[in-house]
Amino acid sequence: QVQLAQSGGGSVQTGGSLRLACAVSGVRSSYDRLGWFRQAPGKEREGIAVIDDDDSMAYADFAKGRFTISKDDAINILYLQMNSLKPEDTAMYYCAAGQMARSLKFGRCSGSGGYCPRFEADYWGQGTQVTVSS
Repeated sequence: QVQLAQSGGGSVQTGGSLRLACAVSGVRSSYDRLGWFRQAPGKEREGIAVIDDDDSMAYADFAKGRFTISKDDAINILYLQMNSLKPEDTAMYYCAAGQMARSLKFGRCSGSGGYCPRFEADYWGQGTQVTVSS
């Protein structure tokens, strides 16, 4: 069993920053891939960023240059640093854990345009709301 507990959401103005955190607990060997997803009202879920045990990373086009995924393996916490936030970033944000053995795909984003990473997660965080006002 793996549990993911999220924190760090909230409301900010355009151009502001937030850092999301995801504390991962349980059987460490059950996952070797972590990532962040988001879902805006009326839109399908889209991948934001992925980081693997080998420290390989992938980002959605909308996240490049603004968002940074990282993890602290010593305390099992996954982070998403979000800078230069825009109203279109408003969404529910979810962390997730999966397996590198499952293919990582990079295709068209569902809601934001451009390309987004995709992977089939086995475990999900509870979600946290991010609201960006203009």
